Amino acid sequence: MKASARTTLTRLASFGLLAAACVAPAHAQAPRDDEWRVTAVIYGWFPDIGGTTSFPTTGGGPSVDIDASKIIDNLKFAFMGLLQAKKGRWGAFLDYDYVNVSASKSATQDFVFRGYPVGAATADLNYDLKGNVLTLAGLYGLADSNEAIADVLFGARMLKLDQTLGWTFNGNLGLVPLPTRSGTSDVGLTNWDAIVGLKGRVRFGDGGRWYLPYYADIGTGQSKLTWQLYGGLGYSFGNIEVVGVWRYLDYEFDSDSKVQSLTLNGPALGIVFTW
Repeated sequence: MKASARTTLTRLASFGLLAAACVAPAHAQAPRDDEWRVTAVIYGWFPDIGGTTSFPTTGGGPSVDIDASKIIDNLKFAFMGLLQAKKGRWGAFLDYDYVNVSASKSATQDFVFRGYPVGAATADLNYDLKGNVLTLAGLYGLADSNEAIADVLFGARMLKLDQTLGWTFNGNLGLVPLPTRSGTSDVGLTNWDAIVGLKGRVRFGDGGRWYLPYYADIGTGQSKLTWQLYGGLGYSFGNIEVVGVWRYLDYEFDSDSKVQSLTLNGPALGIVFTW
């Protein structure tokens, strides 16, 4: 991550913690320690996907660097499910995402010598990505009132990626066809990282039915750095809520990793059930 991005993230996290600390003594009510509060969220997440992976080629050739954003304009579908339970100030949540996307891209290059066409080459690429993101975290409540909820989170996130690149190169030199070259390469990883962060909501208007959900975490471990932010708008009908957020998930990996970076960035829409 660039220095400016780190600075921005640090300021956001610091601001959120300060805001939560200010809200807690002013508005917090004593949580009902004898009751469990369970929340389940079903999400549809539709982000753009970006990142760079270095695929080793066969036969000892050089690696091929693939920027996913150059191949995939939009992720076709991703599923998010979250389950949270709290009793008093303490709680825990599980957040799971699964993505499965494939795309292809073709390009042709014509060769010209002194204004005369002498041949052409065509490249066909097929890219597949399967990813699992699992977050397990504990919660400690800083504020829980009619105006605001703020929880500190601490736990771990697992990222499991499987990527496959297939390629075919063919062409001709004049009327003579060139030999076709093709191959496939697989790159995968499973990383666990410790994370800390802040999550909650601020209610406003219409008896507090409208609210602003927010979430921020940052962590490291087997990854060089990972961080996540989301914020949006929600409306409560009682035990059922509708919420929309913009979510950004970023990973940076060690320099010797075949996967150098990964980002998921886009809108999500979900239904929240509470009992």
